[in-house]
Amino acid sequence: MHRPSSRLIGLGVLPALFLGVFFGWPIAAVLARGLTGGALDRLFEARTFDLLWFTTWQAGLSTLLTFVIGLPGAWALSRPFRGAALFRAGMTVAFVLPTVVVAAAFDSLGRTGLVPWSPRGLAAVLGAHVFFNYAVVARVVGAAWSRVPEEAREMSRSLGQGPASTFFRVDLPLLRPALAAAASIVFLFTFTSFGVVLILGGFTLNTLEVEIWRRTLHLLDFDGAAALALLQMAAVIAGLVAWTRFQRGVASDTGPQQSPAPFRWWVRTMALLPGLLVVGVPVAVLVWRSLSTESGLAFTWFRTLGTQRRGLTDFVSPGAAIANSLGFAAAATSVALLVGGIASLAISRRQRRSSTRALDAALMLPLGTSAVTLGFGMLLAFDSAPLDLRGQALVVPLAHALVGIPFVVRTIVPALRALPPGFHEAAQTLGLGAARARLRIDLPLVSPAVAVGASFAAAVSLGEFGATTFLSRPDSATVPIALFRLLGRPGAVNQGQAYALAVILMGLVALVVLVAGAADAAASGRQRG
Repeated sequence: MHRPSSRLIGLGVLPALFLGVFFGWPIAAVLARGLTGGALDRLFEARTFDLLWFTTWQAGLSTLLTFVIGLPGAWALSRPFRGAALFRAGMTVAFVLPTVVVAAAFDSLGRTGLVPWSPRGLAAVLGAHVFFNYAVVARVVGAAWSRVPEEAREMSRSLGQGPASTFFRVDLPLLRPALAAAASIVFLFTFTSFGVVLILGGFTLNTLEVEIWRRTLHLLDFDGAAALALLQMAAVIAGLVAWTRFQRGVASDTGPQQSPAPFRWWVRTMALLPGLLVVGVPVAVLVWRSLSTESGLAFTWFRTLGTQRRGLTDFVSPGAAIANSLGFAAAATSVALLVGGIASLAISRRQRRSSTRALDAALMLPLGTSAVTLGFGMLLAFDSAPLDLRGQALVVPLAHALVGIPFVVRTIVPALRALPPGFHEAAQTLGLGAARARLRIDLPLVSPAVAVGASFAAAVSLGEFGATTFLSRPDSATVPIALFRLLGRPGAVNQGQAYALAVILMGLVALVVLVAGAADAAASGRQRG
């Protein structure tokens, strides 16, 4: 009776082993290096406090600006209106865009003279942070706002309270958990921002992440980098704990979603306009600049992407970088589906055990870990026997797969748990074994969920930059690496190719996200049917 369950729980050994080797070992290597006497002394240097202070206050300012821009959008999204789903989809695509694409968009915007800041500097960094995190505030707070009981507002108004008083007495107390949850996650995202600060900071703005990268790859100061990585991990853990605590409050303090009367169209437009501008304008300018030449709009820069120019991208043309990214994405997605699919089978059992609960939680850890810390840890861990991956291109998709696995698990497990248990009993009466039943019954039913997980794993791999900067070889540069190098070099050709490459990467990521959305819609329709 318990043999199938035991087999499934035993399947959890492979994902646990994969996680232990390619995540646990690198993190342990960082801890071991950072806890040495020499590294610990670096924590108390004045430079470390300066880095921590700048990282913290820029994250705080980024969070404040995101709320200033995002709260009107959250207010608008709390009421139903035609086009709300399209607006949410656009914000979601913006949220998952690679950091190098957004950095290229704000670089192109800064060169147009349309904004009062230069392509490099704090203003560009803050603008890019708002771009990324607008969707977090608009969706998290907007969902909570839609669940504020309309009866409570009507009662407040009947007692003579005006709109402002009603907001502070009724809405705000119920919104506090959502506001705190959104603030904690935005602060965490901006505190650990790497690609945006590295590219738009102009090598003068250094956060903890950027300094870890600089000390590792430029100064070869591994002790100093390890000390900063310890500080970074402590901050990430604190942020995740805060977010988890506030997120529970969001779930418990809100009631069923309301259907209040919609706003007037012009009120809604004014509320959504800041978000449309901060997200839409940089993307539009990026596309325009990718087509701009001295003779007018043309696809010149796109046609030259296959040209290899020695010294530009370390002997890899932008076209070759696209091929590398697609190959790594295919490999990373395959590994994520294999490991995540096996883990999902073990976790999805209704009679859950402590071992499967621990596996479920452990597989989420890479998602909450700084990509820079992960890449640095893999560099430390896999530089000698018994697992020497120095110079091996394989290490790049393995790092990408670690971040893709949580998406695979989080999409496949609910689909497996939703399967009617009677299907397997019927299959056994027809003489099908457990393995054949899963292939012929389970797999077709959960295939939309598999497609969603695969799409997000591919999107993560295509845009991953932090860990890849530590692990990629000169001849296996990915699109984000090639784009970073192009943006760092002067000249119209370099800029034109950088913007064209950014548009291609943006299109690839948007495509896989749209595929995920279509698969998710198909799965939802099948469940309703």
